[in-house]
Amino acid sequence: MTYLCTNMKFGVVIFPGSNCDQDLIKVLQTYTTEPVLKLWHKDTDLEGCTHIFVPGGFSYGDYLRSGAIAKLSPIMKAVADHADKGGFVLGICNGFQILCESGLLPGALLRNTNMKFNCKNVYLTPGSTELIATRKIEDKDVLCVPIAHGEGRFFCDEATLNEIESNGQVFFRYCDENGNVTNEANPNGSLNNIAGICNAGKNVFGMMPHPERCATDYLLNVDGKKVFDSIF
Repeated sequence: MTYLCTNMKFGVVIFPGSNCDQDLIKVLQTYTTEPVLKLWHKDTDLEGCTHIFVPGGFSYGDYLRSGAIAKLSPIMKAVADHADKGGFVLGICNGFQILCESGLLPGALLRNTNMKFNCKNVYLTPGSTELIATRKIEDKDVLCVPIAHGEGRFFCDEATLNEIESNGQVFFRYCDENGNVTNEANPNGSLNNIAGICNAGKNVFGMMPHPERCATDYLLNVDGKKVFDSIF
């Protein structure tokens, strides 16, 4: 099914080392008829894109901290300006790390507590169903979505965590297949089982799991499509 979006233009930022950009572009092209542009990291404008996506991968080889070099790319100034004006931004996995490093999202992504690269399916429950990126998801819904990261442990200071929680900025939490938020269901040690957050303005989103890897029938899982359904 293709959705007819109006007055939307999608931009996918690509850094050296991005490896999930084509997956994301394919999903966007599958479910929309609006333009989907590739935005190279050295670009200095967003070419009129209304929705900006920062994909997963290993930008700049993940040297230093993940996302620490990518935040210096010229395009991130344009992304920040877009966000400041209320424009939509979604960062996935490395994109989430980049948005945190850039200060567009609070907190940081640290090494997984098991000190290993975790690549597997996990279960997610929405932190709030009133966000623009979860509005087509029900409170009781449990999504099966893959992760692939070595630095996915969300961390922030206590005051920031309290603000995120009280302001309804939790995007997704890790849970078990029945929707129970437990320590056992937490794959990386994230505070409060947080798998994704948004900013205080609720227009900038970041999540470690990969909805673009489970959004089409040929991938044998369409749970991630609910995220894109909400955005469109």
